Amino acid sequence: MQALVLEQKGVLSLREIDLPLNVGPDDVKIAIHTVGVCGSDVHYYTHGAIGPYVLREPMVLGHEAAGTIVEIGSNVRNLAVGDRVCMEPGVPDLSSRASKLGLYNVDPDVRFWATPPIHGILTPYAVHPAAFTYKLPDNVSFAEGAMVEPFAIGMQAAARARIAPGDVAAVIGCGPIGIMVALAALAGGCSRVFISDFSAEKLAIAGRYPGIVPVNIADQSFADVVQRETAGWGADLVFEASGSAKAFNGIFNLVRPGGAVVLVGLPVEPVAFDVPGAISKEVRIETVFRYANIFDRALALIASGKVDLTPLITGTFDFKDSIKAFDRAVAANPSDVKLQILMNNGEI
Repeated sequence: MQALVLEQKGVLSLREIDLPLNVGPDDVKIAIHTVGVCGSDVHYYTHGAIGPYVLREPMVLGHEAAGTIVEIGSNVRNLAVGDRVCMEPGVPDLSSRASKLGLYNVDPDVRFWATPPIHGILTPYAVHPAAFTYKLPDNVSFAEGAMVEPFAIGMQAAARARIAPGDVAAVIGCGPIGIMVALAALAGGCSRVFISDFSAEKLAIAGRYPGIVPVNIADQSFADVVQRETAGWGADLVFEASGSAKAFNGIFNLVRPGGAVVLVGLPVEPVAFDVPGAISKEVRIETVFRYANIFDRALALIASGKVDLTPLITGTFDFKDSIKAFDRAVAANPSDVKLQILMNNGEI
């Protein structure tokens, strides 16, 4: 099959590659329709590694996807040929200790699409376990189906935060994940979510959602705004979603005493962590790594109409133009939030 292959750092090609498509008894074969361009895909393209995951041989990119089932295994009962689906890209060892604890996202042996050495799905067909494949309701488009994966990260962050109804949240970073976190926090019960960034364009997109208050930190201090708007108390919950080491400077000035800081972004540089600032407020610190047991709930929220992610899709490319899509993502246009690629011109 033809696929978008990351040959080495900085080198992409659209070429034929031999990928296994054998359908086991518990698997389904999917004709891929829509694939989102994720920040991690772009990071492998530009840097060749994310933490301990290092590109050592050519790898197919892509892990945010939706498509149509074209074949099912003999044991599959909950899905059928013709079903429109989205897929959870990380498959753990279900017998592992992490999985038995309900923490399969941190299973050391999890096989996650487009994470070295596992191939992704920017290719016409993929085989995937039925247990990690979810049928799309009729009112959810393929484009929305491909957004379930990044939204699940926002849902995981909201769940880790332990939101109480009426909480006020602050989100650092107005990229795709930052906006997903803000929307999940609102859906989880927050009354207001302040979100910060330097990009006026991205903040304008986030500000279209009722309940999200954009703050341009090129013009004003995020901490000053949060303190002013909470009468000097601070946000109940602070989500760090930028992945910038600089974001940790003064992060505990945002949160109220006894509040929570949830770390979502993954810094690539060392972080100066203000331990006394955290201790003096008895701040609860949570971390997020992908998601677990939440994919179906993310899809249900989208299907309910309570969360509309379509305004975040700011560019669509045909499969033949996949390299252009990635080069545009690398350019980081201020008005871009989520780019998507349509396989076979989107016709399956």
